[in-house]
Amino acid sequence: MHKSAAIELCPCGKGESFNNCCGAILAGKRKASTAEQLMRARYSAFVCRDADYLLATLAPEKASGFDPDQIRSDRREWTGLEIIATDKGGILDQNGIVEFVARFRDRGTDHVLHEISRFERSNGNWIYIGGTFPEQGNLKTVLNSVNIGRNDPCPCGSGKKYKKCCG
Repeated sequence: MHKSAAIELCPCGKGESFNNCCGAILAGKRKASTAEQLMRARYSAFVCRDADYLLATLAPEKASGFDPDQIRSDRREWTGLEIIATDKGGILDQNGIVEFVARFRDRGTDHVLHEISRFERSNGNWIYIGGTFPEQGNLKTVLNSVNIGRNDPCPCGSGKKYKKCCG
């Protein structure tokens, strides 16, 4: 279930219409052809609360703990995506890395999620394998700076609680 009818500009930040960008991927009209395209589509799926797409593009070893109802009921307001860097992940590659910053508002407070995500091709489709949260200089990891609670959904998208996943 996603609210594509309510979205005109794609939330992934490319400046295209939702229907011509990530909306077509979420609707199954075309596949993500690069790791970055999958990253952008997964971000849009979080915005739209499209748990089915998130599960379909999640590595099988992470899928067992995925809770679609948690995604559908999440009330975070995703406010922006910035791709920092990519490594491989092109049309002919079998794996790739995308570093990104996603911004969201939760209970009136703005947060930043900075992740380096790993993707690989499985049966011709890109899937999300996992991610790490880099340190910035001598500061704590970005993950700790966004005040994610132990019982909050893990920001990696697994659907598990943070304490049972990346925490």
